[in-house]
Amino acid sequence: MKLRSIPVLLACVQMLLAACSRGPESGENPGVEASGGTAPKVTVVDDAAMADEASGQNWLAFGRTYSEQRFSPLDQVDDGNVSKLGVDWYVDYPNDRGLVSTPLVVDGVLYFIGSMNRVRALDATTGELLWEFDPDVVENTGNDLRAGWEHNRGIGIWKDTVYVATWDGRLIAVDRATGKRVWSVHTFDPELPLYITGAPKIFKGKVLIGNGGTENGPTRGYVTAYDAETGALSWRFYIVPGDPALGFESDAMRMAAKTWTGEWWKYGGGGNAWHGFTYDAELDQLYIGTGNGAPWNQKIRSPGGGDNLFLCSIVALDPDTGEYLWHYQTTPGETWDFNSNMDIVLADLEIGGQTVKALMHAPKNGFFYVIDRETGKLISAEPFAEVNWATHVDLETGRPVETPDARYPDGSVRLTPTPAGAHSWNAMSYNPMTGLAYIPVIHASVVYDDRGVDKSSWQSALFEGDTTGVGWSWSYEEGPGSGSLQARDPVTNKTVWEVPLVGIGNPGTMTTAGNLVFQGRVTGDFVAYDATTGEELWKYPLGLGISAPPVTYTVDGKQYIALLVGWGSGAAALGGKPSVANGWAYGLQTRRLVAFSLDGKHVLPPQPAPAPARPVPIPQFEVRQDLAEQGWGEYAGRCMACHGFDAVSPGMAPDLRASAVLGSAEAFADVVRGGSREQNGMPAYRHLTDEQLLKIRHYVRREAERVLQDAGGQ
Repeated sequence: MKLRSIPVLLACVQMLLAACSRGPESGENPGVEASGGTAPKVTVVDDAAMADEASGQNWLAFGRTYSEQRFSPLDQVDDGNVSKLGVDWYVDYPNDRGLVSTPLVVDGVLYFIGSMNRVRALDATTGELLWEFDPDVVENTGNDLRAGWEHNRGIGIWKDTVYVATWDGRLIAVDRATGKRVWSVHTFDPELPLYITGAPKIFKGKVLIGNGGTENGPTRGYVTAYDAETGALSWRFYIVPGDPALGFESDAMRMAAKTWTGEWWKYGGGGNAWHGFTYDAELDQLYIGTGNGAPWNQKIRSPGGGDNLFLCSIVALDPDTGEYLWHYQTTPGETWDFNSNMDIVLADLEIGGQTVKALMHAPKNGFFYVIDRETGKLISAEPFAEVNWATHVDLETGRPVETPDARYPDGSVRLTPTPAGAHSWNAMSYNPMTGLAYIPVIHASVVYDDRGVDKSSWQSALFEGDTTGVGWSWSYEEGPGSGSLQARDPVTNKTVWEVPLVGIGNPGTMTTAGNLVFQGRVTGDFVAYDATTGEELWKYPLGLGISAPPVTYTVDGKQYIALLVGWGSGAAALGGKPSVANGWAYGLQTRRLVAFSLDGKHVLPPQPAPAPARPVPIPQFEVRQDLAEQGWGEYAGRCMACHGFDAVSPGMAPDLRASAVLGSAEAFADVVRGGSREQNGMPAYRHLTDEQLLKIRHYVRREAERVLQDAGGQ
């Protein structure tokens, strides 16, 4: 662990912070004046605090409170004065990349997780660094750095401890006062192609974490709860059944196995739960949003059909034991990557003259669900975006009524939503004062095509090649794809207002008692809307695409609104033409944490203008078309998820067409196989052969030459 800290007096629960010395922090902004520390507070971060909807001083969890509403009762900033918001303080992070997380705030201290899972604690009134914890992700990986993404959606806090889940699969407890490690556990076998990008969920003295990796090999999803004090395993719930010959872990798995066919366990089954956990303190139930199948294509995974429980479901569990209580499956037998890892929001709704303890869920498949959270019974399900894979959801059976060609029976079909979803993990919010939910929506379509897949012999391997069992590509027949911010009434399950937005992957929302909704945009603007009407009331250009949701808090009676500015997440990798058009080339703009207030007067340093990466000529490199054709498969299986379709990067990772490294076999091997840039989040694929690397180089250079030739002919 690397630890850097500055002298500071900081109050934590029932203790004062011991000071330790440090030198200047590279991430500090010299233009920000220190406040001299914050007054001691005594907030105990426990079940009572995280269930408290009335107090707006802190932001204690991903969704602020256990309800996941992302609603703050603060109203110092409201629809009448929001236009006066200005920058109160900011901090530059030139060595970070995709910043997508929700900061947490406790008693004047702001905590957040950045690139390579580094956690920082700052004075929430100045941005002054208090401590930084580096979990040394690269040094703790197995033979391959997990073939996932280096971003992380957030951290958790319980009493005196901060909890961080790392890319390489560790769950680490960090002392909230000093930033020193308390304990660490591995949540999965380091040799498996799994990774973690989600925030831990903490309740009743337990820390829950899942994992991702469905597309990286044969994986079987599960969630695990650990003791918050010791790190000891409390319980584990598997989302899909394993090999029947080995026995089932529970009656729930025995029940689920009846909904599968073939030899699904050889493919893992999938169901990885990487996000979408909600604890219901009132009913003492835990809700898990579950993932898609492995592979995506059900024709391979479960060739005789079946619902394939508990894929793409909300599963209610006993929080003390992890035992199954009930489930609702949004997409039975899914075959499109329509997972249900999206947030699950709790509210009491007046429906049909009765108060219903409801949960709201807007998964990828395009339907907005309102469910009785006591029983799992479906109340309503209506499309909130364009949907052509199903006509409607039958309220009697709770099942979607699929269109005849939805499962690409002829091998190819154009569908909407897409694997990015009509709504992805970017959080929606719910305002109990307006009665509206605010959803970042994606409008796009793709073509699924499995005609080139030998379904009788298909198999996936760890870290290798195609693991979906079906190809997909963006369809631009009806335009390049776009987004919107939608206000939805969950009682009527209808749209009340909607604001069209440029690009896909616009980030999560926050709403307040000031009749406001805040949302960043992929274009780099931070915007406040009238929560009742959708009117745009305030906009501040931040000079870089935003992927993180905002939070709000108070210190000494002053309200702040803060968010991370750092283009990242799936839209920055696989967003296609709409994301490339934003122009956020890798490494061009500086990442920041920015806090606003009504008396903020700081002026942010200007950012470089958007400028998409341009291919560079490598005169000595002569492309061989046969190698380039073979290189497409090598690139698609390993590189595309970060470097983009057709070797065109939307900004998460460098655009390889613009890299001179491809001109040298030795230099390219040093990066891709040797791991020379692992600290920047570039995995080391140590098992790749010289021939495989050669094919990738020829494919990328072919794509670069196509653009260079077109430019030369104009």
